[in-house]
Amino acid sequence: MRVTVSGYYGFGNTGDEAIALAITRELKRRGQTPLLLSNTPEVTAQTYGCESAPRMKPAGLLGAIARSGVVLSGGGGLLQDKTSARTLTYYLGVIRAARLLGKRVVIFNQSIGPLSPEGGRKVAAALRGLRVIVRDRGSLDTLQALGITGELGGDPALLLQPSFSLPRRAEQVIIAPRGDVTEATERLKTVTAQLQAQGRRVLALSFMPAHDDAAAHSLGADEVLSTVDPQVALDAIASCGFVIGVRLHAVILAAAAGVPFVGVAYDPKVQGFCADAGAPFHPVALDPQEVWQQAYTRTAPDWNAVGAMKDRAAESFTRALSK
Repeated sequence: MRVTVSGYYGFGNTGDEAIALAITRELKRRGQTPLLLSNTPEVTAQTYGCESAPRMKPAGLLGAIARSGVVLSGGGGLLQDKTSARTLTYYLGVIRAARLLGKRVVIFNQSIGPLSPEGGRKVAAALRGLRVIVRDRGSLDTLQALGITGELGGDPALLLQPSFSLPRRAEQVIIAPRGDVTEATERLKTVTAQLQAQGRRVLALSFMPAHDDAAAHSLGADEVLSTVDPQVALDAIASCGFVIGVRLHAVILAAAAGVPFVGVAYDPKVQGFCADAGAPFHPVALDPQEVWQQAYTRTAPDWNAVGAMKDRAAESFTRALSK
């Protein structure tokens, strides 16, 4: 069966590409044919060995949906209007088009929100009657407030595995900033300096080079790694001793690799993931001393909770593909 996947793919964001990699691998493992809607469909098809179609060309998008048995909306944080109302309009439009074409639609391992009152009404109307699987408990609360029943899954990227026989540098700390969260970046410069003064090596990891490179270079780290390849990012994380992530998928990939982490909650989805994982998280106006101490002592999440999240991520595919 062909499964069309709607998400933020083909934009050079390592986190979303990690979701794409995990979904395509898992669908193929289950004997399905993944088709990703992408901003760069040729690159996506070549990178993941899957079918792909242009997300913004109506003929290509509708043709992809028409050829599919199931449409997955997600993963990622798609159903929100904090970024812009156009973002929400697009993803709800894909959902409505699939429903009009008689396809089974599943909201798949998304974070829901933040939503304006008007955005919330639109989401509630579009999702009514659909199977809705979300990746954090905060999104379940958001759905409940909208009158929608949801199920708890897990981010697909939790199912990714590092390469074999990687060297482990326990003294290395990875910091993954976000280019538009400047207050956190300024405070993380202090964290970087404190860690270096205590003998830790700091690697700044840029998850979206066009967006995050300047912030990564400004931290004063010992090394900067800029990549759009999720496996490269995962292997770097798996080789370190601790991760400080403003980017959500820095902490998700840390959880996947079994590396302790702390999140900087510029968005509710970061707080939601860390809370579900039993891991520490901080506001954008973080206390550098507190973050430094957690990185230096390698404060661990609740690994049992992380294991349960991985189990839910795997089980969510079974639920999404079953009628």
